[in-house]
Amino acid sequence: MGDVTSRIAQLRGLLREYDYQYHVLDDPQVSDQEYDALFRELRDLEIAYPDLVTEDSPTQRVGGAVQDGFVKVTHSQPMLSLGNVFSADEVAEFDLRARSGVEGAIQYVCELKIDGLAISLRYEDGVLVRGATRGDGAVGEEITSNLRAIRSIPLQLREPLTLEVRGEAYLPRTSFARLNESRRAAGEPEFANPRNAAAGSLRQLDPGVVAERQLAFFAYALVTALPMVDSQSRALARMGELGFPVNPRYKVCHSVAEIMDYVTWAQATRATLPYDIDGVVIKVDAFGLWEKLGYTAKSPRFAAAYKFAAEQGESRLLAIELSVGRTGAVTPTALIEPVALAGTTVSRATLHNQDNIREKDIRIGDLVIVQKAGDIIPEIVRAVHEVRTGTETPWQMPAHCPVCDTALVQDEGEVALRCPNFECPSKRVEALIHFAGRGAMNIDGLGEMLCEALYRAGLVRDVADFYTLTREQLLTLDRMGEKSAGNLLSAIAASREQPLERLLFGLGIRLVGEKAAQTLAAYLGDMNAVMNASAEELQRIPEIGPKMAESVVQFGQSVAGKELVSRLAALGLRMTAQRRVQEATSEAGRWAGKVFVVTGTLERLSRDEAEELIVREGGKVTASVSKKTHFVLAGSKAGSKLEKAHALLQDDPSLPLRILTEDDFFELLGDARPAPL
Repeated sequence: MGDVTSRIAQLRGLLREYDYQYHVLDDPQVSDQEYDALFRELRDLEIAYPDLVTEDSPTQRVGGAVQDGFVKVTHSQPMLSLGNVFSADEVAEFDLRARSGVEGAIQYVCELKIDGLAISLRYEDGVLVRGATRGDGAVGEEITSNLRAIRSIPLQLREPLTLEVRGEAYLPRTSFARLNESRRAAGEPEFANPRNAAAGSLRQLDPGVVAERQLAFFAYALVTALPMVDSQSRALARMGELGFPVNPRYKVCHSVAEIMDYVTWAQATRATLPYDIDGVVIKVDAFGLWEKLGYTAKSPRFAAAYKFAAEQGESRLLAIELSVGRTGAVTPTALIEPVALAGTTVSRATLHNQDNIREKDIRIGDLVIVQKAGDIIPEIVRAVHEVRTGTETPWQMPAHCPVCDTALVQDEGEVALRCPNFECPSKRVEALIHFAGRGAMNIDGLGEMLCEALYRAGLVRDVADFYTLTREQLLTLDRMGEKSAGNLLSAIAASREQPLERLLFGLGIRLVGEKAAQTLAAYLGDMNAVMNASAEELQRIPEIGPKMAESVVQFGQSVAGKELVSRLAALGLRMTAQRRVQEATSEAGRWAGKVFVVTGTLERLSRDEAEELIVREGGKVTASVSKKTHFVLAGSKAGSKLEKAHALLQDDPSLPLRILTEDDFFELLGDARPAPL
């Protein structure tokens, strides 16, 4: 045990040091593979010796159960908002107020204002014990489990201090792009900007979701007094020493001119940063002056936020264009006179939906204010009603599809109008693009422009036509040579071997994303079962809800859906899952009503085979451990799911939760066990 304890301590120390080098110093010293190997070794030791697991271990970031809600917490000191300044004159006024009654020189610290969510972190003896949102400034919500899932927040400090720090949780632009790509693929609405996405992530009750979205953190305030820390600049340096990531792009300034130089630099640089900023925070550096300057009822007098105004421009609304997406959603887009915004020329802007146009009373011919929402998506902010001449024309969403003239429909509870026509040309082209995409059939070389060209040339009407294309047909297209045609035909032929789940996703069934397609393939086993499943059967499958089930049934019962799948089968595409979890043969089986989670590597069964046995005996298999779980079947190298089960039992030993080894599982099966494998 002494050797095990020593090795666990050594591994934790190494991993914390590597985290510090990566997140704080931005100077990684080991490869991802080396880090992962050490992490796995630590995790395996902790699984073997659960009594040695501690909350500050690097393995415990996502160890908590799904929460029922958030508890209110009162901040030790109010998290006040900052007063805003918007010009050099207002910065000069702030400087004048700060200098009044102060003898000698004064200096400021200017920091980038990260566009995220303010949070507070409490450490005791160097260990993270609580994290909370700002809330109303006086009372926030305790979200410790979610904040532990952010890799750049240290679970243990480099010194055993008791203190509180504050900072900004944010979503890096790369994480934001990845998240929206995933939501697009799943047919879910995209987040408008990284800040909204960060806020939505931290409001999740499942810490695993936070971990998947890959948020990050910058510390900016040291609330607890520490020896030798008498200024904001020293506090930033000290927080870095303790293991907190601190944005390195801050600057000590001695005059209004230097502050404005920093503001100018920040505005010019913001587009190239890996995160969003919406201004600059200006703080008097010396803590001693903070006490003298004091506070107003809402904000401190020693700090201000120079807010970047969203870059706006005036333009004329020339027309409203409608586009029809893959699912039939009809979206209005404003065509405007070109206007320069945030370094680009904008001639198109989103209007979101017909309700937005009606509520803002936007008319054709209006002078409109345009801005880039989150500096990414151009949008119409408002119409300038006071300069109307009377020639402006109100706009009304048409009742019929702008492409195929089919009557539009509106599903209950949705704002969007949709074209229900399966033959709509716009839907057809978007369906082709989706089918060939990376997350679906991944047909190399078959991009948006080529899909559109093939459809316009009459060579491809639906996705099945990809598999009947000939070299001669392709060579009739502009800029299509012999080599390109050959490569494309090879890529199309290779896609026949894509697994069933990719084909299911590629079909573009509404609400069925990549994960749902994998689940349907695993539980139903073949395309025929998918096409003929009832809503009730589908809803017995984990993670398949009533709306998704209804969408799958509608596709399976449609004439067009049946015809398409039949043609694809005849063309040699895979219609059977490589691995399958079978449907329960009896709802009255020995494990009826019991919820299982299977994790880790099993020796005598594959995980799919184990899940099939569970379902055969009436049990239900889910992907995550919760208070409703009855059994966790844990093989070797089981990870966070096993850790979560141990944590649940530690918190509440009365739970009807049992952790099974593979031997335990076979003992439970008894006479129902399969023949030896």
